[in-house]
Amino acid sequence: MIEVQNVSKSYGPVHAVRDISFSVKRGEILGFLGPNGAGKTTTMRILSCFMPATAGTARVAGYDVFNEAMEVKKRIGYLPENPPLYLEQTVDDFLRFVAGIKGVPSQDVKSKIDRALTLTSTMDVRHRIIGKLSKGFRQRIGLAQALIHEPEILILDEPTVGLDPAQIIEVRELIKGLAGDHTIILSTHILPEVEQTCDRVVIINKGQVVAEDTTTGLTRKLQGAASTVKLEAEGEPEAVKAVLQSVEGVANVTHTAGAYMIESTADHDIRSDLAKAIVKKDFKLFGLQRVGMNLEEIFLQLVKSENGAGRNEA
Repeated sequence: MIEVQNVSKSYGPVHAVRDISFSVKRGEILGFLGPNGAGKTTTMRILSCFMPATAGTARVAGYDVFNEAMEVKKRIGYLPENPPLYLEQTVDDFLRFVAGIKGVPSQDVKSKIDRALTLTSTMDVRHRIIGKLSKGFRQRIGLAQALIHEPEILILDEPTVGLDPAQIIEVRELIKGLAGDHTIILSTHILPEVEQTCDRVVIINKGQVVAEDTTTGLTRKLQGAASTVKLEAEGEPEAVKAVLQSVEGVANVTHTAGAYMIESTADHDIRSDLAKAIVKKDFKLFGLQRVGMNLEEIFLQLVKSENGAGRNEA
């Protein structure tokens, strides 16, 4: 659905984006991550035909963003970090204006507006002046304008900025609900939001892609063959540690906050072996689970590696 190949964007000697390539499948939600200044917004502006690239090619829904920009624009809904709102208009008038620009047939305008307002939980403010709304409501109106023509592709740059926790959950569920019918690129600084919403992630740093995979896939690549298991058991800590360390495949055991973190280099899942060893010694077993790196740890490790030692090819 989206193909980016060797795209670069330069401003004289400054390279905002350098030779980036990635793809997004139909119906997929892709998390697009990176520190401030990494090139995320530049990439999104190129894909939405807001600005041209210096080099490379990009296709959206089969259309070239450089040579077929109007066809691309018909098929995308774009929410920039600062929503493009006319503050003096009412919500209803603004969405009616946007629907006209995006070519929604006149007989469908009211139903499309009603749908966008319902999806973004803004029906109650449809007759209010946008400039008098809170930042959170303005953000949701920005999302409504991106949805008004029911596009195949949504490009969302920080869609939950300014929202309270309850509203963030609503927007997160909305985005998840749109997957399948819509292909979505989501840029955000809220990493748990990406973990709970996105199918895959692309991490960009200093204008270059440093990783592209699922969170699970990135964890495997960064941790290598090693895995970590968290175990909770009742018993004298040193005695429990001794039992755990006797299990084949266990490399290290630490005891913190009432739990045992067990590092394994075995080529198989050792949780069953750990449970048997604990129960055999008559210790009470309360919990046993695999522990992977969370997205924040993955992100920080990749960015730190890139900053300190050049590009990471994970």
